Amino acid sequence: MSEAPADQLLIAFAQLNPTVGDIAGNVEKARAARALAAEQGADLVLFTELFISGYPPEDLVLKPSFQAACRQAVERLAAETADGGPAMLVGTPWVDGGKLYNAVALLEGGAISTLRYKVDLPNYGVFDEKRVFATGPMPGPIPFRGVRIGVPICEDIWSEDVIECLAETGSEMLLIPNGSPYRRTVYDERMNVAVARVVESGLPLAYVNQVGGQDELVFDGASFVLNADRSLAVQFPNFQERVRLTRWERWADGWRCEEGARAPLVLDDEADYAACVIGLRDYVEKNRFPGVVLGLSGGIDSALCAAMAADALGPERVHCVMLPYRFTSNESLSDAAGVAEALGCRYDIVPIAGAVEGLEASLAPLFADTERGVTEENLQSRARGTILMSISNKFGAMVVTTGNKSEMSTGYATLYGDMNGGYNPLKDLYKTQVFRLCRLRNRWKPADALGASGIVIPENIIVKPPTAELRENQKDQDSLPPYEVLDAILERLVEREMPAADIATEGFDPALVARVERMLNIAEYKRRQAAPGVKVTARNFGRDRRYPITNRFRETA
Repeated sequence: MSEAPADQLLIAFAQLNPTVGDIAGNVEKARAARALAAEQGADLVLFTELFISGYPPEDLVLKPSFQAACRQAVERLAAETADGGPAMLVGTPWVDGGKLYNAVALLEGGAISTLRYKVDLPNYGVFDEKRVFATGPMPGPIPFRGVRIGVPICEDIWSEDVIECLAETGSEMLLIPNGSPYRRTVYDERMNVAVARVVESGLPLAYVNQVGGQDELVFDGASFVLNADRSLAVQFPNFQERVRLTRWERWADGWRCEEGARAPLVLDDEADYAACVIGLRDYVEKNRFPGVVLGLSGGIDSALCAAMAADALGPERVHCVMLPYRFTSNESLSDAAGVAEALGCRYDIVPIAGAVEGLEASLAPLFADTERGVTEENLQSRARGTILMSISNKFGAMVVTTGNKSEMSTGYATLYGDMNGGYNPLKDLYKTQVFRLCRLRNRWKPADALGASGIVIPENIIVKPPTAELRENQKDQDSLPPYEVLDAILERLVEREMPAADIATEGFDPALVARVERMLNIAEYKRRQAAPGVKVTARNFGRDRRYPITNRFRETA
């Protein structure tokens, strides 16, 4: 390395939370970020993938009127760069030659200076980009103030071809706009890919990722910069918006980013909890609900949902409703009241006996000479669901549904009952993790959480055996295996797609594995009707795992 730098470049990275379809709002965010970067002396501001449209826009981006609105917004922003302030690299849909591309535009000197198009369109897991975008040509570097900048877009760095092309055509640094959603294992995966590209190319790399919730997806930010020697120069926090200036210097052996702030990342269960909170918050805020309402049963799932809702929105926007019937224990009444009091949420008790008994009376002629069973039990759940939806209709708050992934996997949920709701923050959390997150929340909460500190979920809720309380002395394990066994089998079936025979070789009872697999298969029709919820695992129900409802395939023993 030489003794002094030959040139300097100040680049601001905008780790922001755009909203799909809110072109005007996203443009205002871009303006504000550019103004802040200008105060810091930035030469260039890098925004994230498809920032103007919001990501992922799905089929919305196929509307010609939407494409035109995005283009007009970029042209307006470009005109504003005539003021001599920072240039902008901004992600946008772009139509060129009759084809629609996932593009990045360099806005400089009052004009759209350069465009680059995404080459590697992901079409797996939650991604569907080949459905809507055309594949771009192999890119060369973008010339900017004497620097040749490579701008691969998100997936373009997950194989070596695009980076190899950029390096061979003279790129001096890599600035990567991303729309990479959160899942628990994502940090190691991203870093491994980034390090591999740095090693192969010999170039420094900046990975800039969006933050915020979009339907089932949560984008975690966690942007970072690696120098050519693979050292971590800058680390942004996860789950928080930031506009941060970085200083780059050209030395004899290439460009280097000056070391800056390296924020510690929230990881593991804490990251999952933070993702659930931000996913719920943005779903409510971006869809303009005044708040949420949920059934608070005194059980562990609804307690965790209430805590997440209070952390996301503030307790004043969370309405908890206890809906007791004759099987509801005094213990549950006390536990539910304890959660609401600790969180500071509104709490009401609405007995359901009249609704249940009225339904039973209406059905009595049809049900004559039959035995009471699950049908009558489910009337309780459906009465509760109807009451919660009625409160929502009357006052506008969205119903939060509280089922976990173990229940969604096995069909241990009632359609038009406890499955009623607009959003489910627990949808991708197995029951065993629900228990862990309750203990976690009693000792910790996210930095931007709006809920109360300290113990908010009574210990009794965590230690008592789970029950739906639909009949006397009912326990979940009357009809389900112990959750630690059930969840271990489900994780292998759902996340890993392991054959049942292979799961049995790991010490699980073959008959139990077969039973769990059958429950998983036949519950697909319920999952197709379930509310959306936050993705935190490698394969969530919804965008990741798309099985047919009508499906006769079963593994042979």
